[in-house]
Amino acid sequence: MKFFGTLATVLAVGLIPAAAAAQSMSPMRGEVNSFTDVFAVRVFPANPYDQKIKVEIHVYDQDFQPVDARISPAVFQLGAQASRPVLVVVPFGGAAERKVRICTESIPFPNQQTQIRAQICGKFFGHRKS
Repeated sequence: MKFFGTLATVLAVGLIPAAAAAQSMSPMRGEVNSFTDVFAVRVFPANPYDQKIKVEIHVYDQDFQPVDARISPAVFQLGAQASRPVLVVVPFGGAAERKVRICTESIPFPNQQTQIRAQICGKFFGHRKS
């Protein structure tokens, strides 16, 4: 029984770096001034793996409630060792300021050995100028 406990620990520890390195995104935070009803942020999700991954971009408010933002592209495949720009346009919703979290999620492909769904989020603050 001790062998299986040790084996499970080794496997779990072996998976931690893979999950942590599943993706990255830059920038991870920022402030944007806008003179319109929306503000835009360009983020760059990256794939450090040697195989492609499927990526989804989501936008949430401070309480992790979904925000109706325009994301281009919102879902895509990211090649091995690649990065690509994603444009996120966030409405102020009548407010003068808005804090959001832009999250990159890697989605495992069906029938692959690794089935870890990882998420990394950056914080962004929009200021509406009049």
